[in-house]
Amino acid sequence: MLSLKYIREQKEEVINKLAIKKFNAAKIINEIIDIDNYRKTSQLNLDNSNSELNKLSKEIGNLYKTGQIEEANSAKLKTADLKEDIKSLNNKLAEIEQHLKKLLVLLPNTPHSSVTPGKGEEDNVIIKTNGEMPKLSDNALPHWELAKKYDIIDFDLGNKITGAGFPVYKGKGAKLQRALINFFLDQAEEAGYREIQPPIMVNENSGFGTGQLPDKEGQMYYAEKDNLYLIPTAEVPVTNIYRDVIVNAADFPIKNTAYSPCFRREAGSYGKDVRGLNRLHQFDKVEIVNIQHPNKSYETLDEMVDYVESLLIKLELPYRILRLCGGDLSFTSALTYDFEVYSAAQKKWLEVSSVSNFESYQANRLKLRFKEDGEKKPKLAHTLNGSALALPRIVAALLENNQTSTGINIPKVLRNFTRFNVID
Repeated sequence: MLSLKYIREQKEEVINKLAIKKFNAAKIINEIIDIDNYRKTSQLNLDNSNSELNKLSKEIGNLYKTGQIEEANSAKLKTADLKEDIKSLNNKLAEIEQHLKKLLVLLPNTPHSSVTPGKGEEDNVIIKTNGEMPKLSDNALPHWELAKKYDIIDFDLGNKITGAGFPVYKGKGAKLQRALINFFLDQAEEAGYREIQPPIMVNENSGFGTGQLPDKEGQMYYAEKDNLYLIPTAEVPVTNIYRDVIVNAADFPIKNTAYSPCFRREAGSYGKDVRGLNRLHQFDKVEIVNIQHPNKSYETLDEMVDYVESLLIKLELPYRILRLCGGDLSFTSALTYDFEVYSAAQKKWLEVSSVSNFESYQANRLKLRFKEDGEKKPKLAHTLNGSALALPRIVAALLENNQTSTGINIPKVLRNFTRFNVID
């Protein structure tokens, strides 16, 4: 959530920056400023009434002491009227502040200065491409056919048990999933991340804190009776560990990692681009989350990008890194780098990770602050997160790119985890 101070002091800058995200903010911002002016006037009236009440209360005491009973009783009648006015003003102020908050959460985060304008993914900037493109035979199969051939992922069975987008992993397919999760967690631990095993359901406050609510409410699975949401990513529960917390600046960077299943309704998804593992309602992912000092958050973002890149290099997958344009940037992000791996049998790039800096946007919603030595007033921290990595499209690329006439080769880095070298 953008701070009210920033909106008031840099109104035109906020409007211009949000235009890069294809968001017309002028009307909402003008309304926010008008309501905030009304809030300030109401607060001033409330303060004056409280001051007058305190003054009258003291006068009443003195009047009783000096025997001026009639004057004291007259003053008490005034205090009764003042108390009613104060109650009314408090109620009005609460309504104003609630309305103001509802408007503030409608504004996306402002993009970083490096974010270029653009309508969507076709305008994203390719920063780097690396890795050798696999050369497959003419009869190479896409991963959903390989999964069926080797009986390692059953999409029909998942459809029977639950519905489309909920595959069943079997035999070496299940072991490959577990191997990737353990590999990613071990790598994160070596990079200094503390492992967390979070709940996979969160409450409304947690969804609001990281920006999924109210922006992505329709994309989340919701347990209405308990008012709980299935998590779309471990970012939500892990970042919310620090909701309403003041941390010490000396503890930065605060680095956590978590494996979790993730749940996304993905309403409206259909067609050839969602076949197999390309787009699921339930999938596994290892997430990395950083809490950092504002002066160092972009340095940390670069480190996180380097870290995700190292995983793809170890998996021997061809990849490219993109900096998202304004039109493709998420509601909460200030700057995002996407990683895509090349799927040889499908002959297309598949997104496997997003690494983002949210600056103080999430922290303001979370009330996540830090204190520096010698300073009394806490400041908002910066939050960052990244997929390291999401499994489905990694698995898709590994199966397709490593297929041979005799089976599917497992990358060397995973063989200690799978305890087999080939799927055959």
